[in-house]
Amino acid sequence: MSDWDVEGYGFDTCAVRAGQVRTSEGEQSEPIFSTSSYTFSSAAEAAARFAGLEPGNIYSRFTNPTVRTFEQRLAALEGGERCVATASGMAAILSTCMALLKAGDHIVSSNAVFGSTTALFNNYLVKFGVETTFVPPTEFTAWERALRPNTRLLFLETPSNPLTEIADIRALAELAHAHGCLLVVDNCFCTPALQQPLKLGADIVVHSATKYLDGQGRCVGGAVIGSEFLVGVEVFGFLRTAGPAMSPFNAWVFLKGLETLRLRMEAHCANAQRLAEWLEGQPAVTRVYYPGLASHPQHELAKRQQRGFGGIVSFEVAGGQPAAWKIIDSTRLISITANLGDTKSTITHPATTTHGRITPDVRATAGITDGLLRISVGLEDIADLQADLQRGFDALK
Repeated sequence: MSDWDVEGYGFDTCAVRAGQVRTSEGEQSEPIFSTSSYTFSSAAEAAARFAGLEPGNIYSRFTNPTVRTFEQRLAALEGGERCVATASGMAAILSTCMALLKAGDHIVSSNAVFGSTTALFNNYLVKFGVETTFVPPTEFTAWERALRPNTRLLFLETPSNPLTEIADIRALAELAHAHGCLLVVDNCFCTPALQQPLKLGADIVVHSATKYLDGQGRCVGGAVIGSEFLVGVEVFGFLRTAGPAMSPFNAWVFLKGLETLRLRMEAHCANAQRLAEWLEGQPAVTRVYYPGLASHPQHELAKRQQRGFGGIVSFEVAGGQPAAWKIIDSTRLISITANLGDTKSTITHPATTTHGRITPDVRATAGITDGLLRISVGLEDIADLQADLQRGFDALK
């Protein structure tokens, strides 16, 4: 229980107050409980807590007040019954799969997912007898054809990384449920400020809290949100046993990030829209990928499914990798890093970084060309970002 009931309150109020339980000190800001273990008033109380007969803290691998506050706040924002915080976004995906799948099961996944997600499915889950079929996220019939009697889980990112393709969450949720499957949505790019997949029919939402939930590139963490049974029992059970836990300090940092989430996401969206429109007018740019553009194939779907178009803009330049690298190396303001979701704008070459570990054939199928660049548009003055990229375009002339 928290000091404050989220029922009936708005998104921003929940982002600031949900989950907080004040101690006897009466603190205004949430404290960091930096402790590995907890004491019990008696042997009987210890036995009852370990047996699950009474609630309470046991060990910070799976019960920590700071982490719990973050979990309850994010669950309130996503509209879920329960959240389990993890050590990273990839730990959130791994925990979900390990908790809900078994040898012989089958996954249908979008082929436009983070490179490490592809590697997890192809290189590691397969060792435990779980196979994955990859399909284009926007081709509904491909999802239908890929289903098997042993399919248990559909997985997607929307918008996708890095081409910002938009998958129809509601349609895929109906498809999954009609075949006895679960739909898992990575909501990293939008966050609950822009999109709430659970309300569109998804069963589970996963996050890399490292990205926009933090918003300032300070900590690594992840989260899984869903029902009390799927997340509160199954995923929590895996985390309790296997231990991919979020640290209390990181949870506290993420709590502070959530307080400004909607404001930041609106600012990211506004900057990204302006940058995408400017990029469309650059002679060296052959294509711009941003859902807020009328030229985006799923622009209308994004308008229906999301409250905003996000802060990720990708674009292709003529000249392949040499041209893409020249633009990157000409920047002076935008940070050259593969992370995203920061107040500071970042630029990366997906084919040799985030998607560099997958095969060229898989990259080609996913549309990751050698001339593709991805920008996580931050909160700087848009004129300064445009001027920084103009240096790269000038260097190509």
